[in-house]
Amino acid sequence: MDKHRKGLKQVKVKKGEILQTAGDLNTKIYEVKSGLLRSYTIDTKGKEYIIMFAPEDWMMADVGLPYEPCQLFISAIEDSEVVIYEKDSSVALFEKQKLRNCLEEMQTRIIMLMSKPAIQRYEHFVQTYPEIVRRVPQKMIASYLGITPEGLSKVKSERRRQV
Repeated sequence: MDKHRKGLKQVKVKKGEILQTAGDLNTKIYEVKSGLLRSYTIDTKGKEYIIMFAPEDWMMADVGLPYEPCQLFISAIEDSEVVIYEKDSSVALFEKQKLRNCLEEMQTRIIMLMSKPAIQRYEHFVQTYPEIVRRVPQKMIASYLGITPEGLSKVKSERRRQV
């Protein structure tokens, strides 16, 4: 851990551990050194909707202002090592750029969810997260793509036929 930087700590997180809960104060940014995180929301019926994955060298945060309530849950899909930054501390330019890249990817995904067929969303997912396809359960990928697990099976079959 780099103790010379204010608002910085590196932690080990176990698979399934929740780093942030919806409603928590929005004061943290998480950088993945190893492992895999996900951000998600849960509707009133208890269904989870995955917003984003963060593999190694990605950053993840709720986009709201510091000290407002978070809208997202963030948890570890795998045992992970994560650097936690305080949002109100100075974050180095390269760290801001990493977070910006992640937010750009999320924006692209939202546009695709609204306007592209499932097979194009899956193709984009595979290009963006090539290693995650083998690291997470299919139901998480389906949730991320906004389709059912059965719909994902159909998309993958269609993709194999096209290749």
